[in-house]
Amino acid sequence: MISISHKTKQFLVLLVKLLIVGGAFYFIYNQLANNDKLDWQQFVTVFKKNQSVFGIGFILLLSVLNRYFEILKWQNLASNIKKISISESAKQVLAALTAGVFTPNGVGEYAGKALYFDKSETKKVVFLNLICNGIQMVLTVIFGIFGLLYFNALYHVITTKTVGLLFGILIALLLFFFFLKKISFKGYSIEKLIHKINAIPKAIHQRNILLGCCRYLVFSHQYYFLFLAFDVDLPYLTLMGAVSSVYFLASSLPSFQFLEFAVKGSVALFFFGILGVNEWIIIFVSTLMWFLNVVIPVVIGSYFVLNFKSSLQRFSKEM
Repeated sequence: MISISHKTKQFLVLLVKLLIVGGAFYFIYNQLANNDKLDWQQFVTVFKKNQSVFGIGFILLLSVLNRYFEILKWQNLASNIKKISISESAKQVLAALTAGVFTPNGVGEYAGKALYFDKSETKKVVFLNLICNGIQMVLTVIFGIFGLLYFNALYHVITTKTVGLLFGILIALLLFFFFLKKISFKGYSIEKLIHKINAIPKAIHQRNILLGCCRYLVFSHQYYFLFLAFDVDLPYLTLMGAVSSVYFLASSLPSFQFLEFAVKGSVALFFFGILGVNEWIIIFVSTLMWFLNVVIPVVIGSYFVLNFKSSLQRFSKEM
């Protein structure tokens, strides 16, 4: 095995940290600077017209609550391994978000959280993070289906036959997984996964679902209030139906965290375009949601990545 000096190891770890943080900031800058659909002059005009200390504070509060509920979710699930404080959970969540910002569907987030635990707990941490993200996805699908059905009832985006076909496919997939749950592939099966999920105390699952619901309501309503701030006057249920539809369909598409606003923005253009909302408002609201809920947490998370020491110790031992 090749022996590497301690100073070289330190340099390599620092290089990895700088690459993660530098890459995150580059992608953020690139998306903001090179998006020709962002008309900053119009944004400034509307901002000056509707600026309110209370309004700005309220929108920022929703961003804080969004991440806070995610931090509480992770603290709750991580207690299945060991109890961690809210501050420690915040450090892990924000650092992992930074690590996963330019990986497909935030895969790097799983590795980022695992580095805060013993190597023997890696599989368990990855599994718990899967549960953490999984419940959010399930809630997004549930709210999204109801929102899409409501929106479709008003604007007939897809035909009744197509809706029936989609539900038929969904039921077929559920039956397919049910009958194949005992089939094992490389030691893994759906039945074993269900047993592992059931092994987690019910109280943890219940709290996870409750916090997931709170988080969904916070970020979906932040979307709603931002549209109100841009003078979009539409019925509450219609606007929320469109918002939940956007999150449902956008979350179903594979993407990178740093491209999240572009994916959601393109889906939002379709739904809110039907409602007659100006294109530049849709793009700006989607970009602001991304900036408030991804960019700012990534900036904070960058500090934790650069000051992370446990990875250096593990890296040194493995080499």
